[in-house]
Amino acid sequence: MHNQPLDILLDDGPCLVVNKPAGLLTQAPRGIDSLEIHVKEFYRLREGKPADAKLYLGLAHRIDRPVTGAIVFGRHVRATRKLCTQFADRTVNKIYWAFVQGEVTPDEGTWTDYLHKCHGMAQSEVVEADYPDAKHAVLHYRVRWRGPVGTWIEIELETGRTHQIRIQAASRGNAIVGDSQYGSTIAFGEQYPDLRDRAIALHARQLGFRHPMTDEPIDITAPLGANWDALNLPAELL
Repeated sequence: MHNQPLDILLDDGPCLVVNKPAGLLTQAPRGIDSLEIHVKEFYRLREGKPADAKLYLGLAHRIDRPVTGAIVFGRHVRATRKLCTQFADRTVNKIYWAFVQGEVTPDEGTWTDYLHKCHGMAQSEVVEADYPDAKHAVLHYRVRWRGPVGTWIEIELETGRTHQIRIQAASRGNAIVGDSQYGSTIAFGEQYPDLRDRAIALHARQLGFRHPMTDEPIDITAPLGANWDALNLPAELL
């Protein structure tokens, strides 16, 4: 399923940005397929290292399994540390595109919630501010287009919580199309027997950060996958 070549958006020194496919974990325990494995294999082959060679690869952030889009990796510790600092300090610009069920109003706004990651599960829920371990979650959205089955929105993440966009949208009656885990009733893309392999209409469209070694500003735009074609988005807005 994931034998297609990496879709590389930036390959500059110790910094690699990839357009992550849907249905693939960013990182996983040994024996489970992940994007990390494929990126390590890319470097191993390019650098001519043997199959059993240990190879460092750093992650500064993650993207959920059913989500696509731009994700950055660090090839050495120093670069990864500098990338991680930017994410921790919230100086990274993260823009997502989402297509959600129903109508989102008003045309732009801010969603603020407190989220709790359910114990032992890859699931989040909206809770009260005084709930134990509640995390403050903030995003800003802008409506790009309204269609017959839903709304196309652009999202700027201010915080990065587990499943943040997915639960914040769903809790407002606007589940992301394809995201049956959070209540979507509309299919998106190929309907694999294993729900975990299915895509949802959430895409990390832009990633803006400073190059960890040169400090130059980098702004990456990740192309949409073929699954989005069925939504018939207006071509002039793509």
